[in-house]
Amino acid sequence: MKNENPFADAPVIFSYTRAQAIEDGVLVDLTTWAKETGFRIPVACTSTVWHGYIVPPEGTEELGQSERGRAHDVLWMLYNGIRGSKRTEREQLLFQVIFLQKSRKHEEVTLKAICGPGDGGEPVVTIMLPLMPSSP
Repeated sequence: MKNENPFADAPVIFSYTRAQAIEDGVLVDLTTWAKETGFRIPVACTSTVWHGYIVPPEGTEELGQSERGRAHDVLWMLYNGIRGSKRTEREQLLFQVIFLQKSRKHEEVTLKAICGPGDGGEPVVTIMLPLMPSSP
C-alpha cells in the first residue's frame, strides 16, 4: 500500500518563511553571534525569548548586563547542551540558563532548541520557551 500525500497537487494557500519571520521580528537572528560560539548553522530565537530574557531588564545594564552577553550565555549553554547530548536527542533539546532579571535577582530559565529545516531545507536551530503542560 502506497503512502501518498493527499495534498500533493493542492495549491499552497499560505506560506510563511523563516526569512519573513526574521524580517517581521517574530524571530531574531543570532547567527553571527552563534558562529563565534562554534555553531555552523543558522540560529534564531523567538521574539519572546529575545524580549523576555536576552534584552536586559531595566536597571541591570549598570550591573554589566547586555544583549550581547546574555545572548552569549544562551548560545554557550545550548552549544554545551548539544555537545553533551546523545546523537538521537539532538533534534530537540531542553537546556537551562541563569539570567539576572532584577538587581540581585537571578532566575533559572528552561529554554527549548529545535533543529529543523530552513527555507531551503538546510538545518537551522530555533530557540524558544517550551510549552508547559496545563494543570488539571
